[in-house]
Amino acid sequence: MAAGFFISKTVGIVAVVLGLGAVATIIALSVVYAQEKSKGTDPGITDTTSTTTAATNPPPTTTASPTATTSPTTTTSPTTTASPNNPWNQWRLPTALKPELYEVTLQPFLKPDGNNMYIFRGNSSVEFLCVEATDLILIHSNKLNYTLQGAFHTSLQAVDGSNVPSITKTWLETLTQYLVVQLDGQLQQGQRYRLFSAFTGELADDLAGFYRSEYTDESGHKVVATTQMQAPDARKAFPCFDEPAMKANFSVTLIHPSDHSAMSNMPISSTHQLEIDGESWNVTKFETTPKMSTYLLAFIVSQFKCVESMSGGVQIRICGRPSAIDGGQGAYALNVTGPILQFFEQHYNTSYPLPKSDQVGLPDFNAGAMENWGLVTYRENSLLFDEQFSSIGNKERVVTVIAHELAHQWFGNLVTLRWWNDLWLNEGFASYVEYLGADSAESSWNIKDLMVLNELHAVMATDALATSHPLSFREDEINTPAQISEVFDSIAYSKGASVLRMLSNFLTENVFREGLQSYLHTFAYNNTVYTDLWTHLQEAVDKSQVVLPSSISNIMDRWTLQMGFPVVTVNTLSGTITQTHFLLDPNSTVDRPSEFNYTWIIPLTWTTAENVMGDSWLTSASATDDRFKVEGNNWLLLNLNVTGYFRVNYNPENWDQLLNQLSSNHQVIPVINRAQIIDDAFNLARARYVNVTLALSTTRFLRHETAYMPWEAALSNLEYFQLMFDRSEVFGVMTKYIQTQVKPLFSYYKDGTKNWTVIPNGLMDQYNQVNAISTACSYGVTECQDLATSYYEQWKNDSTKNPIFPNLRSSIYCSIVATGGEEAWDFIWERFQAATVVSEADKLRTALACSRVPWILQRYLQYTLDPSKIRKQDATATINSIASNVVGQPLAWDFIRSNWRMIFTQYGGGSFSFSRLILSVTQRFSTEFELQQLQQFKEDNQDIGFGSGTRALEQALERTRTNINWVKENQATVLGWFQSETGSS
Repeated sequence: MAAGFFISKTVGIVAVVLGLGAVATIIALSVVYAQEKSKGTDPGITDTTSTTTAATNPPPTTTASPTATTSPTTTTSPTTTASPNNPWNQWRLPTALKPELYEVTLQPFLKPDGNNMYIFRGNSSVEFLCVEATDLILIHSNKLNYTLQGAFHTSLQAVDGSNVPSITKTWLETLTQYLVVQLDGQLQQGQRYRLFSAFTGELADDLAGFYRSEYTDESGHKVVATTQMQAPDARKAFPCFDEPAMKANFSVTLIHPSDHSAMSNMPISSTHQLEIDGESWNVTKFETTPKMSTYLLAFIVSQFKCVESMSGGVQIRICGRPSAIDGGQGAYALNVTGPILQFFEQHYNTSYPLPKSDQVGLPDFNAGAMENWGLVTYRENSLLFDEQFSSIGNKERVVTVIAHELAHQWFGNLVTLRWWNDLWLNEGFASYVEYLGADSAESSWNIKDLMVLNELHAVMATDALATSHPLSFREDEINTPAQISEVFDSIAYSKGASVLRMLSNFLTENVFREGLQSYLHTFAYNNTVYTDLWTHLQEAVDKSQVVLPSSISNIMDRWTLQMGFPVVTVNTLSGTITQTHFLLDPNSTVDRPSEFNYTWIIPLTWTTAENVMGDSWLTSASATDDRFKVEGNNWLLLNLNVTGYFRVNYNPENWDQLLNQLSSNHQVIPVINRAQIIDDAFNLARARYVNVTLALSTTRFLRHETAYMPWEAALSNLEYFQLMFDRSEVFGVMTKYIQTQVKPLFSYYKDGTKNWTVIPNGLMDQYNQVNAISTACSYGVTECQDLATSYYEQWKNDSTKNPIFPNLRSSIYCSIVATGGEEAWDFIWERFQAATVVSEADKLRTALACSRVPWILQRYLQYTLDPSKIRKQDATATINSIASNVVGQPLAWDFIRSNWRMIFTQYGGGSFSFSRLILSVTQRFSTEFELQQLQQFKEDNQDIGFGSGTRALEQALERTRTNINWVKENQATVLGWFQSETGSS
């Protein structure tokens, strides 16, 4: 994701470099830089305008640095034709060569050159084993400019000093991102070789590869050189065999200004100073890494500070901007990291594999965090926590993201999936056990229950589309960088987590853990496919007392190889139970075939009003079980605590009994299942399994409910009604209804917190207080809006003293902006610009999207194009926030349509944020006109494409068609129901 290139010396210097090590390399690099600087040239940057995109075009003419080589500059043009069958036109590497050791030396320049460009330079050698005789070397390279080694981009040696075939041609294949090296003879099977190259690259601000992050503190402007290699961007930092199965050891040396420090995956082994052109530099060499994948390599040059501790012999450091660390913002992360590491050591029955665990908060970072082995990088808001400014939600974010990334240190880093088609197992597993790790650090929170809301219910909205996809792809379906980025979606993370949670539940945690430990011990430092885990879990089952209806592979293939999930329908009068593929639009066409005909082997658990509990399996499309029959006032509740990844429907009589129970004494039903009843009913109504009035009726009991999970399920589903109807008359009576429902909750927290002066106990209670405030204010409850205005007036009188509790700030800030006009917006904008704590800045930035004034929102959209106002990493999230506002949605849509080419170019096709951006700006679409606009948008941009948002665009088209039909069918009924409930006409 960041740009880079590489520079080094002549073939004669290569012998010195390889013989004497990285220090000599660094000195040589620095001398070259000093000499070129004194000549007034642009150090080490060669022409890139002739870079080829196909093998038939002339390869680039590479001009050597004046001091780098005396060989003539040569154009090395391949004589082969541009056949798609040529290895360099394939996206996947051949398997003839296997890397074993990289020696990488990099020197980032943290001041711009004469062209106002930030660059880095370096050299690298890779030692590889020839597994199969070949006369071709393909190694990944992207946006690197090379210093010629003689007449070629690289030089080649045999590790044992024997003769090697001569290089006849080298060129850069830009489309498939290869450096191609052709030889005049065969590399010999079993022989080891070393390929050397020198290069230069741009230390760009594109959040990818080796890139720069910037910030300003009291001492001025600061530049950080940092990395983000996943998925295909190590090749932008140095040439490498950039596939996860190509594991190797890495020896990294960084040359950096002496007033900066350097970090990498491993501890420092040596460091010394040298002076170049009057400037002091440090040469820092790191210990060699264990065998690992290229995407996990990381290095940082910065002036960050750290806080540290020891845990079980492992050094733990939390690092970030000095003002943040000095302000204590690393303390919480430091406190929870040790317990989480110890939990996973026990969970995996494997010691933490490295001597240190560094975690660094970066001012600019594209993802939420990255599990680089031993050097985990984060967005600041996912690592740093400030008691004065950060909310309970910020605290949960920090502990769960830390747990997610630390879970990867074993599952993903120690044992790595062979290819990105199985990404779901890597990310789904971490998304599941992050709740276990967080629970070990914050045991009073009951955080494991939140998986149902945060992962399972959330992802079902996507997985119920005909344009969804299976968890696991065929390996040949995922090839290009954009295709790789596209699999980093909610299906991989949240469905993966939900399915693994279900698997752990029906196996029992002990059996699941035993199989997991065996898997990790067997494949440590190697690669796997997902079926390897099934094999080890099956071995654990065979040793246990667990009885399954079929093998783990046969059960789980139905959940991983076919998309979607079932709805299980129970008739409590007859005892019949059936399953069908659940689709939000039952009329949609599923184009993706399934060898299982969209049936699943489903683990069932249930209880009744008479507290009779049981479990069984549904192994066919339908079955009959007399245990599902109930009579009189009795009811059946299926899928206890929502451990199964499916929805549940009942016959009308059972629905009525469940609703009666909620009305008379809702606490008889477990709290997770109260949330389930609401979520299932609303989604069944959207899919036309039940009438929409049944779904709405599940919210009646909420005026007596104070628990978080049912409220959150209801508000999440009512948000769909808001999106569909907030531009119609329905929204008026819907607002009255919600006001009636939320006022008791608002009063409950007002009284329980002594008029908002005390923080509630517990995570869930604090979250529901936020729901009470947010819902009351956004739906116009006068007392809530008066509270927000009162806070605003106090704050205006003394802007240095914020009177609002951190938990309430997002909701109160939004209300201030929504009701306060230009003056309030400007006040919040000034606070945003002055914010020094990123979690506070995030709250203010998001609240600025709550304005109801179109010109203010239009101006704010323009700000997202200016990194001096909105950081690049926050631009798409800001657009998403504006699009969630009914006033801002059409503005955001017009903005995206008119600026798509620029946005796509600026962020690149692989950016993870495109899918969320497309979802956000289209989520209200429910008219034929909007569908036509969306189709036109697709047609107008076919030439540039949609990158990682390609599937999201197809899903947006499907959602829009579904919304159109649903609104037509239900608007009158919904209006009538709300009118009846509120006594309106």
